[in-house]
Parts: sequence; C-alpha cells; structure tokens
Amino acid sequence: MSTAPVARKAAGGGSVAVAAGILASRLMGLVRQKVFAFYLGAGPDADAFNLAFRIPNLLQNLFGEGALSASFIPVYSRLLAAGDDDARQRLAGAIFALLALGMTTMALVGVLAAPWLVDVIASGVEGSTRALTISLVRILFPGAAVLVLSAWCLGVLNSHRRFLLSYASPVIWNAMMIGALVWYGGRTSLPRLAELLAWASVAGSVGQVLVQWPAVYGVLGAWRLSLGRRMVAVRTVLGNFGPALLGRGVTQISAYVDTGIASHLVTGSATMLANAQVLYMLPVSLFGISISASQLPAMSGEGDDEAALVRVRTRLNESLLRVAFFVVPCVAAFVAIGDAIGSLVFQGGRFGAEESRWLWGTLAASSLGLLAATLARLYSTTLYALQDTRTPQRRAVVRVVVGAALAIAGARWGPTMAGLDARWSVAFLALGSGLAAWIEWALLRGDVAKRVGPAHIETGAVLRIWGAAVVAAGAASALRLAGLAGLTFALAALGLFAMVYGVSALAMGVQPARVMFQRLRARR
Repeated sequence: MSTAPVARKAAGGGSVAVAAGILASRLMGLVRQKVFAFYLGAGPDADAFNLAFRIPNLLQNLFGEGALSASFIPVYSRLLAAGDDDARQRLAGAIFALLALGMTTMALVGVLAAPWLVDVIASGVEGSTRALTISLVRILFPGAAVLVLSAWCLGVLNSHRRFLLSYASPVIWNAMMIGALVWYGGRTSLPRLAELLAWASVAGSVGQVLVQWPAVYGVLGAWRLSLGRRMVAVRTVLGNFGPALLGRGVTQISAYVDTGIASHLVTGSATMLANAQVLYMLPVSLFGISISASQLPAMSGEGDDEAALVRVRTRLNESLLRVAFFVVPCVAAFVAIGDAIGSLVFQGGRFGAEESRWLWGTLAASSLGLLAATLARLYSTTLYALQDTRTPQRRAVVRVVVGAALAIAGARWGPTMAGLDARWSVAFLALGSGLAAWIEWALLRGDVAKRVGPAHIETGAVLRIWGAAVVAAGAASALRLAGLAGLTFALAALGLFAMVYGVSALAMGVQPARVMFQRLRARR
C-alpha cells in the first residue's frame, strides 16, 4: 500500500502543530506590541527601540531559523530517514558548535561596531535618539546570538516531526518583555524603560533555548560537540548555508532595507512600519511558514526519482491552495477594516486614534504583497527540499534590489503625486516592497515548474477564494453604517468577516472550506 496519503496526513498534522505554536507566540507578540505602544507610543524613544531591535535581530532572522532550516533540515532529515543515527548526531553536534562559535564572534563584533551599524542601517536618526539606539543595540546583540541556537533546536525538533514546542517557545521571550513593560512602565522614564526592555529581551532569549533543551536531548540521543569539517554532511550544510542565507532571509532583508529608509522619514515612521510588519507577519507565520515548515522535511525525504518529483508537485499544489485560502481573506481584511485591527491591537495610552489610522494606511499598502510573499515561500521551500539553494538566492537578490528601488521612489514621490501629507511616505514605501514580492513569486514559480512540472492554483479556485473574501470585506465594512465604533466595531467587524468568509467559501465550493467543514461534522 502506498504511504503517500499517510505522509501527506502527517505533514498536514505538522502544519497544524506549527500553526498552533506560531499562533501562541504571535498572540503573545501582539500583546507585547500592545503594551509597548501603551507605554512608549510612537515617539523618538519607540523609534530608537524598534530600530535597535532590527539590527541585532538580523542574526536570528537570517542565520537562525531562515538559513539554518533551509540548509540543515533537508540533510539531517535524509540521514534520519536512512537510519544513520551516528551521522545525524555528529552532524547536529558539529552545526551547534559552529553556530555557537560564529554567533559569539558576531555578537562581540556587533557590540563593538554598534555606532557604525546604526549609522549604516538607521542613518536617519540623530542626537539623543541615535545615542539611545546605539546603547540598545549593544544590549540586544548577545540575546540575538542566543536565539540562533534556539533555531538549531527548532531544526532538530522539526526533522523529528516535533513542531509545537519549537514554534511556541517564543512565548517565553515575549512574556519576559511584557513583564518588564508592566513592572517598570509606570515608574520609569522612557529612555530607561527602553533599556530595561532590551535586557528583558536577552533574558527571554535564554529562556527560549532552555525550554526546548530537554526535548532536543530526547530526540537527538547521544551527541557531542565538534567542528566536523571532514564530514560530507557538514560540508553540504555549509555549502547550502550561504545561498540559503539570502534566499530564505529575503523577507527580513527587505524589512531591514525598509527600516533604513523609514528612519529618514517623519518621526514615528519606523514605529509605524514595525507595527504594520507585526500584523503583516501574522498570516505569513501562521500559514506560509507553518505549511512550509511541515512540508520541508516531508519533501526532503521523498527521494529524487520521477515518481518522487510527482509527489513533491502534488504536495506543493495542495499547499498553495491551502495558503491562498487563509491568506487572501487576511489581505481583504487588512485593506477593508485595517483600522479596526490596528486599534484593537495597538490603540491605548500614547497610541491614539490618529496613529491607528496612520497604521491602517501602512498596513493596507503592505498587504498588497502578502499573498505573493507567502506563495513564494512555498516555491522556495520546494527548491530547498531538492537541495537547490542557489535559485532562491538569485531571486531574493532581484526582490531586494527592485524592492529597495520601488520603496525609495514611493517614499520620495508617492505622497506628492497623490496629494497626501508627508507622513504617508511610509505607506508608499511598503507598497513598493509589496510589488517586488510579486516579481519574486513569478520568477520562483517558473523555476519550480522546470524542476517538478507546473505547480499552481487552478484559476477557478483563485476566483472563488477572492470572491468569498470580497463578500466578507463588504459585509464587515457595512457595519460602519450602523454607527459602530471603537472596540465594539473592531470585534463585530472581525467576527462578521470570519463568519461571512467561511460561509461564502463553503457555498462557492472552495475545497479547503469543504475539508474543514467535513472535519467539523466528523467530530460531532
């Protein structure tokens, strides 16, 4: 009997576990941002923290989960599937040692080079804001290095199909920061509060590793540290790491470029962009990353023959449809009722209604590239599973270069051409980056087609999904006519949107909606 359906079911269960873990951590992240906005608002101290947070976090975003997953998991998963326990244990030990050595060195360099890094990445900040940003960067760098080791834990656990803990572990990190804000927020000046929050981030990073450590030991078995330079598997991982660094980290690289541009705009732009990216990344993480993460080890273990490529294409087609089913309504909601979402998450204290409207415009512009970014991640995951890390790298370069050019042009001339206030430059910046995501998607789609055959969502399914999303957006927006406002409108609009989208998708025959409905009926 074929094991393909069983494998697909396991991968599907994996995506649910990843989504559950990400949901828990992202909800805590939203609480953190809500508390942050309450105590720091969108002023210069908030800008300093958000800019500083971006700089050392590059270590974790690029060297950690992004590049490490793409280069380490396929190799480790194949050794695991082959039953070569000695090789996989030696590989894991060698990669851990190399990461620990490399991240310690980079953290030290980051602490010493903080002024230069701030001047390069956030060149728009000056005076006391620049001084605070430098101080925060120096505090945050060691914590970011520790988070890379957390990504190693994630790579090991994911290869063993243990998804929930690794993706839920950031709850510890967020909880430490929330605790610091609540404890010190009402009794400490803003610059000092930002520094205490940075130290809480470092403590949370350590906690995120410690909570995963017992589970890693349980699945890994006997292992020891070594540099492992003679192992073929280690050389393969290192050879794939460089291209994966840029290919998998394109979202983070684009975000850094956008942050650097935002630092030159009006005060509050960097914070507004960071808040929009928190909301933007929620569907990317819940649906794009969760499905991609569960499919990477599954695709990597399929093999290299023609039948295996057919199975890979089948997995990809199913995953593309599932991602579109969940992400398309997010785009519609961000555009139609983004003000309600922004006010629900951030409004309060120093973050008022005017800031919520500013956030809405920025979020709506960002969301226009959301579907492309999540689908592109699936295409790149397929190439990584086939141990092709260079093609996603090349496409990432295109996205970053084109995105930067469009973002700069949008921020510079967009508001003037549209007759808007200069503060909307950040929205046009986000729009330019979103357009670049569609270019990357188109290129990756063609690359994957050359390897496994055409993989895409059937046109009729796309139209039905968008149709259901538009109907839901219209229904939620209509609540404005009833005079609802504030928290009441936000909760009512989100609830009505979700209900109408689900019913409409089911009525229109959208396959993932049917599957979900059948599962719900089966549980009765």
